[in-house]
Amino acid sequence: MNIVVCLKPAPDPKYWDSIQLDPVTKALKREGIPSVLGPLDKRALEEGLRIKEKHGGKVLVMAMAPPSAKNNLVEALAMGADEGYLLSDRAFAGSDTWATSLVLSRGIDKLGRFDLILCGSYSLDGSTGHVGAQLAEFLGILNVPQVVAVENIAAGKIRTRSLVELGYRILESRLPTLLTVTREINTPRFTSLLGVIEAESKPFITWSAADLDISADKVGFKGSPTQTSDIFLPEMKRKVEMIRGEPEEMVQEIIRKIRQALG
Repeated sequence: MNIVVCLKPAPDPKYWDSIQLDPVTKALKREGIPSVLGPLDKRALEEGLRIKEKHGGKVLVMAMAPPSAKNNLVEALAMGADEGYLLSDRAFAGSDTWATSLVLSRGIDKLGRFDLILCGSYSLDGSTGHVGAQLAEFLGILNVPQVVAVENIAAGKIRTRSLVELGYRILESRLPTLLTVTREINTPRFTSLLGVIEAESKPFITWSAADLDISADKVGFKGSPTQTSDIFLPEMKRKVEMIRGEPEEMVQEIIRKIRQALG
């Protein structure tokens, strides 16, 4: 089986307080902020590796991200993926989920034949949950969302169990199919020292907009239907009033003021 796992390198949560907004484009300024793979990305990769171990084939990881995200894809190679593909071009900057899905679909088309695509249900930063469904639409294949288990793969079909309201849904669909996975699907493996060493010799390819035959007006801010009109911090006003006295007196005064405020 040829399995493609789409990853989303996102700013490390440890540095979120350092992220700034561009006053003109309203986009996040991520320069100097290290990126990490989100927990659902790792679970999508883990599921791909488990399927490969059971059914054979290859696991290819792909991401649309700046050049600095190479380290994140190398981490995925160290976990056990066979090949890494980084879709990187300044023209991609500012892409919304629609434009991102377009870029990923062109990258997957360039790979050729595939049997299964795995994505996290949502990314660590944007958390829109749009990319999986949009990517499936671009590729013309079925999207099975909120998958908690891959129960069987045989005779060109895959049976999955997905979260739905008040329960689960068992669905059998024909391959190729795109799955978006949830936290419940598995626990990602640890990266071994041998895996880190082997990752250095595995194929790693970077494709630009030209390589994918994508014009600049289809991606980035120009090609994104979703536009940010404005971003601002609400003004916070607080009034402080000191209450003094014995504990019992202060409690009674606080209760009186709360009742007064509530009318």
